[in-house]
Amino acid sequence: MRSPYFTADHEVFRAKVRTFLAAEVLPDAARWEQEDGLPRELWKLFGEQGYLGLLHASSVGGGRDMFTSVVFLEELGRTGFGGLRAAVSVHAYMATHYLAWVGSRELRRTYLEPAVRGDSVAALAITEPAAGSDLAGLTTTATPDGDHYVVNGTKTMVSNGMVADFAVVAVRTGATADSDKSGMTGLSLLVVDSDLPGISRAPVRTLGWRSAGTATVVYDDVRVPADRLIGRLNSGFYYLVRGLQLERLVAATLALGGIEQSLDDLRGFLRGRRVAGSVLAEKQAPVHRVADLVTELAAARQLVHHTAWLYDQGELPTEECSMAKLYTTELACRLADASLQLQGAHGYLEQSDAARAYRDARAATIAAGPSEVMRDLIGRAAMRGPAGRGAGAQR
Repeated sequence: MRSPYFTADHEVFRAKVRTFLAAEVLPDAARWEQEDGLPRELWKLFGEQGYLGLLHASSVGGGRDMFTSVVFLEELGRTGFGGLRAAVSVHAYMATHYLAWVGSRELRRTYLEPAVRGDSVAALAITEPAAGSDLAGLTTTATPDGDHYVVNGTKTMVSNGMVADFAVVAVRTGATADSDKSGMTGLSLLVVDSDLPGISRAPVRTLGWRSAGTATVVYDDVRVPADRLIGRLNSGFYYLVRGLQLERLVAATLALGGIEQSLDDLRGFLRGRRVAGSVLAEKQAPVHRVADLVTELAAARQLVHHTAWLYDQGELPTEECSMAKLYTTELACRLADASLQLQGAHGYLEQSDAARAYRDARAATIAAGPSEVMRDLIGRAAMRGPAGRGAGAQR
């Protein structure tokens, strides 16, 4: 589909990324699903290609426009492996985003630059057993003690958690969750090395995203140097709320690629499967269902690309990010469901592409804020009226 958002250079880059993924990722991606994680050498390969810092400053190997990242994320989604895309996107667009945005020069040198090269792996530890989207409910604490913070608490559903060399951890450094009902003060972000004494990690077996290395991480009196603070003390809520907009846009873009892959898989099956003397691709019921889904995909693509354009213009399109994430991730579920249904027994096999897409698509409607939270954010903005919509705060 022709688009005003992409140049010839973007399409050259798309071909390069697709070739790389076909050669270095797809041959082994199913095995990594079985192993519940990505090998260390793969991170190095991504780093050597310059894919782990595209949206960061040119001083650390980035400096590319937003639509270069859109191309990369769409192609990553097209691999059809949700765990892979979760692991890479958390590293490149979420955990390291905070270091690139407000990290000190020393933190960027020590943590960001090796992560962009693929020499180290990053995780983002926010969710807790009793708090996810509700940032005000986070209870992991970081208590000052001389030139250190002492961290105590539990983080769960941490992508890359089993393999990460360090994590960006949301901690409570000021008002407690009980004393600050607004949740807008008292949170900070710390870089925590994964090999510090007092840290224990346990794998979490999930329905999908099986190569994301998901873990529960426990911090028991972990001493973290005070200079590992990212940005300003007690400003973590502000950083996270803004960072979540990029995270939601990334999730929507990855979902676009996943939808494309599921659609290709379904079309291939319908063209090759014969029932009652003709291929399924010639029968009205499946063709009409595909027609509806393709139309929704075209709409989703325009919404995501427009949101990315707003972001590239220096805006923070919070409402559009929520809309893009809600619509696209839920469309991925609908298409995965249709693909499995129309492929019948073949689609229901655990090792089928349709079954994997079905498992993986559900995770994206939960991560980075579940669909219910997206609807709440969109609905509140809509109730404010036209003046509150589409303005796009400056980043």
